[in-house]
Amino acid sequence: MHSEPASPSPTRPADRAAPHALTGEEVLEAFGSRPAGLSADEAAERLERHGPNALPAGERESRVVRFLRQFQDPMIYVLLGAAVLTTVMGHLVDTIVILAVVLVNAVIGDVQEGRAADALESIRSMLSLDAQVRRDGAWRTVPAEELVPGDVVRLGAGDRAPADLRLLEANSLGAEESALTGESLAVEKSPAPVAADAPLGDRSGMVFSGTTLTSGSGRGVVVATGTATEIGHITSMLDEVEAMETPLTRQMSDFSTKLSVVVVAAAVLMFVLGWVLHDQGLGELAIAAIGFAVAAIPEGLPAVLTITLALGVQAMARRSAITRRMNSVETLGAVTVIASDKTGTLTRNEMTVRTVVTPEGTYEVTGTGYAPEGEIRSAGRVVTAREHRDLRLLAEVAARTNDSSLSCTAEGWALSGEPTDGGLRTFAMKAGSAGEDEHRLAAVPFDSAYKYMATLDRVDGVGTLVHLKGAPDRLLDRCDLAPGERERWERRIDELGGQGLRVLAAAVRRAEDDARTLGAADVEDGGFTFLGLYGIIDPPREEAVRAIRTVQRAGIRVLMITGDHAGTATAIGREMGITDELGAVTGAQLDAADDEELAELVRTRTVFARTSPEHKLRLVTALQGQGEVVSMTGDGVNDAPALKKADVGVAMGIKGTEATKEAADVVLADDDFATIGAAVEMGRTIYDNLRKAIVFILPTNGAQGLVVLVAVVLGMTLPLTPVQVLWVNTITAVTLALALAFEPGEPDVMDRPPRPPGASILSRAGVVRIVYVSLLLGAVTIAVFLGGQAAGVALEVSRTTAVNTLVVGQIFYLLASRFSAGTSLRRELLTTNPVSWLCIAVMLVLQLAFVHLPPLQAAFGSAPVGWAGWLIPLGAGLLVLAVVEVDKALRRRSR
Repeated sequence: MHSEPASPSPTRPADRAAPHALTGEEVLEAFGSRPAGLSADEAAERLERHGPNALPAGERESRVVRFLRQFQDPMIYVLLGAAVLTTVMGHLVDTIVILAVVLVNAVIGDVQEGRAADALESIRSMLSLDAQVRRDGAWRTVPAEELVPGDVVRLGAGDRAPADLRLLEANSLGAEESALTGESLAVEKSPAPVAADAPLGDRSGMVFSGTTLTSGSGRGVVVATGTATEIGHITSMLDEVEAMETPLTRQMSDFSTKLSVVVVAAAVLMFVLGWVLHDQGLGELAIAAIGFAVAAIPEGLPAVLTITLALGVQAMARRSAITRRMNSVETLGAVTVIASDKTGTLTRNEMTVRTVVTPEGTYEVTGTGYAPEGEIRSAGRVVTAREHRDLRLLAEVAARTNDSSLSCTAEGWALSGEPTDGGLRTFAMKAGSAGEDEHRLAAVPFDSAYKYMATLDRVDGVGTLVHLKGAPDRLLDRCDLAPGERERWERRIDELGGQGLRVLAAAVRRAEDDARTLGAADVEDGGFTFLGLYGIIDPPREEAVRAIRTVQRAGIRVLMITGDHAGTATAIGREMGITDELGAVTGAQLDAADDEELAELVRTRTVFARTSPEHKLRLVTALQGQGEVVSMTGDGVNDAPALKKADVGVAMGIKGTEATKEAADVVLADDDFATIGAAVEMGRTIYDNLRKAIVFILPTNGAQGLVVLVAVVLGMTLPLTPVQVLWVNTITAVTLALALAFEPGEPDVMDRPPRPPGASILSRAGVVRIVYVSLLLGAVTIAVFLGGQAAGVALEVSRTTAVNTLVVGQIFYLLASRFSAGTSLRRELLTTNPVSWLCIAVMLVLQLAFVHLPPLQAAFGSAPVGWAGWLIPLGAGLLVLAVVEVDKALRRRSR
């Protein structure tokens, strides 16, 4: 029995002994294994030592914790304190009303927030369930969780790799790794070692846990399991990444804290003044102080914020953007940088032949993806394979040396087979070449050792031919070329490669008519005629190109961060309008950069290639360190940590992995990057409407606070009771303020730069308006109350008229607030937001109930009023509208 090495620590495999840089024999020796595999006893001992080959389950936030979190707001703390004091003092009706308002806010927040993200559980679902492992010299199927380092595993096409494996042998083995590395093409695998510092995507001797084998077969030795695998490393990163607070959350938290401190300090000061100046009773002063706190705190603001964001969530859902966290809709409106993955996000992840080159000329192929729709053009003119024999021959090779198939489904054209073959099949169909398999006599399948595929075909009217497709250098070696011809073709290959295209070549040779077999040795005999080149690319999404232009016009920088090759990334970036004159920054350059150099790179460069999950996370962190509000967009597992770290992560819903969707804040159900542009517009509109709502709500609180403060300082009876204050605050917020959530976006919303991340949620003009409207409403309310008392009206009637004055004044203030700078006295006031008139109607119905329904009269101390109780508030409302409109007119004139 072989001795075993010391137990490997559960770190990244590259940190252990760089298995990709060792030969297969050296890896077997390092892990105390052998080609015949481990014994059952060895496997059992290692399983106990290393633990199961599984990822830890994610911890879910309980519903109770989520509900209790809704109370974490300084304004709510003040209200809860007021409820405690009213309970102690025996004012149970006040306590019940205050607690009801707090509870309603909490329920709204809890329902709308939805479930918390759990990316780890989704990554667990990517892992293989079973594995073919060699134990005690025999192959057997075991649960993947039982694999241990040193196990020898057998792989085949269609399998999902059960652990990180170092290949011992590979036969035409290919792996789809785009979700892990960002590589858009299936990767050819080989047992040969590579450099120790090779990027993840270049470790051809490794097969990584969770990736899918697309072709061929092979054997490998397990070098990492569970959290020590590359995919396990990503889950560890996800677990360690702390989601950022959104700009709105930070602003509202800061606003709530400052307002609460001011309100409590003012309430204490008012209490002291009432005691010193008028020697009022402590109970009466306490009720007045509570009334002041309740008046000055905008209790309805959290509900308005939540409902406004919820409406934005629903609006985005109608645009195919599923928002998993409500604040994310508004955060998109604050974004200053969008960092996007390439494969499957900016590009289609569907290989497409873009250019073909023959000895006679160059042809451009239109159309993208696997739909055989498009034209072939030469010198700007549409051509057909029927009139161009060189084009027809190239299409024949593309069709015949091909094992893929395309089918038209309800969702569109679907590929069965390898992506590059799918692109060639689509080109052949555009050129009108079917290449039926029944004419194939024999084939040499593609093998990474010789990098070509050949078929022996019977062609009607021509005879028996050998068609050859593969790497250009391998085909040029096997073709009969005229002097200087190879150099000319190599220059064309370099030109196509410089455009970010993957280049394949085609050749043909006549065979004996009675030939029925074909082997690699037959191909090695050479004698082929070189037919030309295919330039293949994963094409940009047209809608993504338009969307990038839209967000760039809005002052947002767009970066591309991909795991693909630098040349491909630079070429795609150029087509997308993400230009970087210096070319792509590679992962190796990022590794060599210190924090200061990295800050300079993210400030000046736009394309980053050959990046790992760590690079993406580091780039997002560096951008946030410069005060940027970052949106990260992606679809692969390798994007998940960066998506979670970003201020708002956006995942592709169709082609994105479940792990990415769970880590994201927003999921695009249609995989349309253009939806991000719509989301940015929606976010900016929501922020504008929230500012309007705050500027609208706070004068109500300012006026009520002023009323209570003046009453205490002057030693007069309170014009409003605490529960009446709560009534006005609550119904105003959930009716009138809610109307502002339905306001359409301003015409210039996508033509202005992003707001500064550290800016206050209230502008200077907004603060000035809050102050003078508060003074105006407060003064009118006090005047109405004192006028009623002077006329000998009952206290309940005077207070009810004062409440009506506040409510009607707010209705007219709403009309003025719907247009921040422009005049409200125009036709759009009636037509652009019909919900506002519905909200006004609901408000009036509620206020009529407040005045006339006995149960509400008993709860709030209201009483019926006559016509004067409504006409006087109407005049006050017209006064408020006139003053605000004059202010806006003066501001427009000064600008």
